Amino acid sequence: MSFVPGLTPPSKKAEPAYWFVFHNEKMLVKTNADAFCVPRTQDLDSIIPTFRRKHFIGTLNDRPCFTVELEDGRGAPDIFEFKGLRELFGVLPEDLRSVAGRANQLVSWSRIHRYCGGCGNATRDKPDELAKICPRCGLINYPRLSPAVIVAVTRGNQLLLARNQRFKSGFYSVLAGFVELGETLEDCVAREVYEEVNIKVKHIRYFGSQPWPFPDSLMVAFTAEHEAGEISANPSEIVEAGWYSANNLPRIPPRITIARWLIDWFINTKQAPEAGS
Repeated sequence: MSFVPGLTPPSKKAEPAYWFVFHNEKMLVKTNADAFCVPRTQDLDSIIPTFRRKHFIGTLNDRPCFTVELEDGRGAPDIFEFKGLRELFGVLPEDLRSVAGRANQLVSWSRIHRYCGGCGNATRDKPDELAKICPRCGLINYPRLSPAVIVAVTRGNQLLLARNQRFKSGFYSVLAGFVELGETLEDCVAREVYEEVNIKVKHIRYFGSQPWPFPDSLMVAFTAEHEAGEISANPSEIVEAGWYSANNLPRIPPRITIARWLIDWFINTKQAPEAGS
């Protein structure tokens, strides 16, 4: 991906900008046959006056990228519609999807931090970095990230999968949870697994990470091994949990998620060989 973050739009003439336009947590996209396109400058002449919280966020393939919020979603041209970012995952090209996630987090942060949390005065954009500053008391607020761990727990050739209360579509996934104050990431892995299914784990190892803009998370992935305990699902969070082999998995998350990357890692490393091979 050739996205370069930035604070100041390029001074020289560039290709028409991409505009990541949001209203009520949904993004404006141009319908083109069976695909969705991010609008460019020439597409938006009629609604530019209604933009709020405009931010230049960088360049993608040397094309400027801006994020804004619409005051009223009714003024968009007929060829446009608002879609949730989850609907666009797997539909937009990966580079545009990644920038869209960044844009969504930025416009949400800008809206929430219109006023100073210390004295209540209106804030303004800090010119030299991505931050809001209070002109009265000097308090600076930066875009927030909420770290969360996600972990693939194995027991021999089996993987621990659970169906969470929040999963409306009924799929099963690996366990995850937000990091609490004073915790290391590894502490959080052990605590979340124990709290959700009453299992103790060992050999916790880093796997990878993924920005997750719903609304401002960073998913940090680990693998771990079963150490002790039998599954006892916490009913306040988990509907059902169990051990599954690579050849007998329930419905699992889509490939765009780091949860699926962990499950695919398990499949690739633990799948039993076919008979006769």
